[in-house]
Parts: sequence; structure tokens; C-alpha cells
Amino acid sequence: MLLTKKIITFAVKITFADKKLEKLANDDRKMLKELGKIRATILRRRLTQLEDATTLEEVRHLPGNYHELKNDRKGQWGCDLDQPYRLVFTPHEDPIPTNEDGQYIWLEITGVEVIEIINYHKEK
Repeated sequence: MLLTKKIITFAVKITFADKKLEKLANDDRKMLKELGKIRATILRRRLTQLEDATTLEEVRHLPGNYHELKNDRKGQWGCDLDQPYRLVFTPHEDPIPTNEDGQYIWLEITGVEVIEIINYHKEK
């Protein structure tokens, strides 16, 4: 009898900070109307990248420039939409996993909450 190993993988769980964002992300027509074709297309691509990953580490080096934010946005991540807009999200893990040097461990982040679509460089 041949035994096979069954591998079960789970996608990064995505939640949304509010109902408006959730509705937008789940309605392509609404997304297109509110964001325009370019931003809507890229947003759909970024959400799909996250959904297809099992941890945040898997998107780290994909197109989209997934990166940790700094200063008053420490604990948040961003990825590029159309310049200068970003998709901003936080990990579900609380506290966020860190190594002994205080660096976040992307490999241990398995869920994110989308908090906004913004040009955060304009805030400065």
C-alpha cells in the first residue's frame, strides 16, 4: 500500500477595517467606479497576491513593493498601487512576531487587516 503525505496550505486571511473597504474589495464594479481602472486592477492583483500566499513572507519580494512602514506607522505594512497610492494593512497577530533583534518575522504573519488606501507621503 502506497502512503501519500497530504499537504494542507492555508491562505493569508484578509479582513477589512470597515464595511466600506470590505464592500469595495468585494465588488469589482464598485472598485472600478470609485478607484478607476488602473488602481482597481492593481488593488485586485495585490489582494489576490495576499490571498494566494500562506504567510506574508511569500509576498515580500513580489511586484508591489511590500514593505514595513516606519515612525508613526510602525506595525503597519504597505504595498504599491498606482503611484503615489498604497494599500495599507496590519497583521492579525498581536503582538506582531519579532526576533531577538526586534525585527518582524514575516514568515509568522498569516492574516492581515486592510486599513486604508492612501497616499501617506502626502501626510507629511
